Amino acid sequence: MTSDPLFYIIILACIAVLGVLMLGVGSFAKSGEFHKKYANIIMRWRIGLQFLAVVLIMLYIWLRNGG
Repeated sequence: MTSDPLFYIIILACIAVLGVLMLGVGSFAKSGEFHKKYANIIMRWRIGLQFLAVVLIMLYIWLRNGG
């Protein structure tokens, strides 16, 4: 499992989702000008990254089960 490069790409995608999520939560907590300007963009990035992470996970499962 850990010798598969796709596994590391999935880990990076999940870390990216977590980073964008934390940025969004942090900006929501401060509720300043940054939040008003970038809240929608941050949410769109999070949704896109989550979609990518789920697709990669499903691809990994499909490839591990013999395609």
